[in-house]
Amino acid sequence: MGENQIEEIRSFWNRVADDWRTQVGDSGDTNRRFNSDPVLWAFAGNVKGLSVLDAGCGTGYLSNELSDRGARVIGVDLSPRMIDLARASYPDLDFQLSSCSDLSFLDNNRVDLIVSNYVLMDTPDLLGALNEFNRVLKTGGHAVLIFSHPCFPQGKSSDLKEDDGLVYHWDFSYFEQRKNIDPPWGHFNSDFIWFHRPLSDYWKAFTSTGFQVVDFEEPRITEDRYALVENEATLKSCRIRPCSVAFKLLKSKNG
Repeated sequence: MGENQIEEIRSFWNRVADDWRTQVGDSGDTNRRFNSDPVLWAFAGNVKGLSVLDAGCGTGYLSNELSDRGARVIGVDLSPRMIDLARASYPDLDFQLSSCSDLSFLDNNRVDLIVSNYVLMDTPDLLGALNEFNRVLKTGGHAVLIFSHPCFPQGKSSDLKEDDGLVYHWDFSYFEQRKNIDPPWGHFNSDFIWFHRPLSDYWKAFTSTGFQVVDFEEPRITEDRYALVENEATLKSCRIRPCSVAFKLLKSKNG
C-alpha cells in the first residue's frame, strides 16, 4: 500500500466528514442503532474502567458512548476534519490523528479493548491495521470489529417492490480483492471509496495476525425492537438487509 492511497482515503473522508457528522449524529444512524450496536455492546461487555481504543472513530459518537459507560477512551482517525469535529463535539475525550495501520503513538500492550465500527472495509491496509491492533492490545484483550457485509454490498442492491426481497447486482468477481467507487447516496455529494475483500480473506487476516475468532454475528434487528423503529420502510430495511458482519477476536498471547 502506497502513501498515495492513504492520502486518497484521507482526502475522501475529509470531504465527507461534515455530512458524516449529520449521518451519525450523537447516537448513530438507523443501521447502527437498530442492527449492529446491540451486537457491538454484547461483544464488548462491561467496559467500565477499561482502556478502549476506538479505531476509526470518525466524528466521535461511539467514543462518547464508550466514555459514558465508564471506559477510558482513545479515539483515532486518519482524517483531520473528522478529528476536528470529534474534538469540537466531545472536548473532554482523547482523539488522535493517525491511521489504523500506524498506531505508533501507542505503546505495545497498551489497551484492554479495541472497537472498530464500520472501518475495515474502508482501510486499504487490512493486515497493517490488524498487526497494529494486535500490538497495542493487551494479552487476553479483545477486538470487536464490525464492518460492511462483504457478501452483500448495499451499494449494489435494490428492493423488490412486490415483496420483502432484495436483488444484488455484481459487476465483478466476489473473490477479487479490489478498490470500489460507489456513487453518492442519501445527503452525500461525493463518491464513496471502499475496499472489497471476500469474507474468507478477513478470517485469514485475523488468524494470520495472531488473533483467535471467539464470536461472530450478522447483525439484524430483533423482534423485541420492532416497536422502536419509526416507520414500516425502515423496519423492512432493518429486517431484510444483511448490512454488516461482527467479529469478536481474542489476543491470547504476545506476538
